[in-house]
Amino acid sequence: MKRLEKLQAELVARGLDGFLVNNLTNIYYLTGFSGSNATLFVEPEAVTFFTDSRYTLAAKAILDPAIDFVETRAELAEVAGIVQDRGLKRIGFEPNVPYYYYQELTKRLADQELVAEASVVEGLRLIKDESEIAIIQEACKISDQAFIDALEFIKIGQTELEIATFLDFRMRELGASGLSFDSIVASGPNSAMPHAHPGQRQLEAGDTLTLDFGCVFQHYASDMTRTIYLDHVQDEQAALHQLVLDANQAVIAQATAGMLLTDFDQAARSLIDQAGYGPAFSHSIGHGMGLEVHEEPFFRAGSEDRLQSGMVVTDEPGIYLDGKYGLRIEDDLWIQEEGCQVLTKAPKELIII
Repeated sequence: MKRLEKLQAELVARGLDGFLVNNLTNIYYLTGFSGSNATLFVEPEAVTFFTDSRYTLAAKAILDPAIDFVETRAELAEVAGIVQDRGLKRIGFEPNVPYYYYQELTKRLADQELVAEASVVEGLRLIKDESEIAIIQEACKISDQAFIDALEFIKIGQTELEIATFLDFRMRELGASGLSFDSIVASGPNSAMPHAHPGQRQLEAGDTLTLDFGCVFQHYASDMTRTIYLDHVQDEQAALHQLVLDANQAVIAQATAGMLLTDFDQAARSLIDQAGYGPAFSHSIGHGMGLEVHEEPFFRAGSEDRLQSGMVVTDEPGIYLDGKYGLRIEDDLWIQEEGCQVLTKAPKELIII
């Protein structure tokens, strides 16, 4: 209940009599329930959980006994009844609900003040506790091992799709329940596209090969990128690999609680800018990670937000040369009071296979 208690304290601070949670990831975070249908209505002194009959047994087995349980497919009607019975006036809701749901909400709670409150639970999720860090570490270990195994598997003549399939299945064999996202395997000129989709292109000698992938383990994500080379490298490839690696390491050396997000980005970007490749680093340095592979904090230009101890963020500088090749190196970092810990351990020096 500790996470729910933090949310209840947040409702009091925001002057809310109740708050509707529909985001299933947030519901899992707050209750441990992971089914496909659930709604949570949180009040400062009470919590009610709604789901349908498919999940009654599963929900009752996982929910804290202090949470009121209601089996229904008409949760808004039930919420409206609670609101009326208890005289609640100011109700918050997550604004990413479908429009038809919002229409029903305004109809059912026509006499209440409805307040769209973005990122309330997401704000709590920013700081990971020890149990969350331990799970993310295991997810990263799976990704690390899948990369090591892929180095033995990859051969000239294979297609990008074959390699992506190998990574996907290998992570499952190692204990992952799924993928954080569709694996990116980009070779040769395709690697100049940061989010290329793996296809039927066959690997050739001299190719740059970028592998960006991650897994889900016990609901938490990993996300890593490594760039390797086939048969041989040109001097330019080797120099750019070292530049991107230096940028990645510069972030690791400087990342710490209290650091501005913009300074985190600049730790890598300044090196790439100074080397004359600034325009070729076309995306931000990274993003937060946890129950979702992309979550707050996001490294937006001009942000005045700062890193906090307990955040997990990615560090992923890259350089992309249109029509030639691209490369990226990405690690997952656990931010601490002094410095950071790198959770992804797979080698990232220049590798030629």
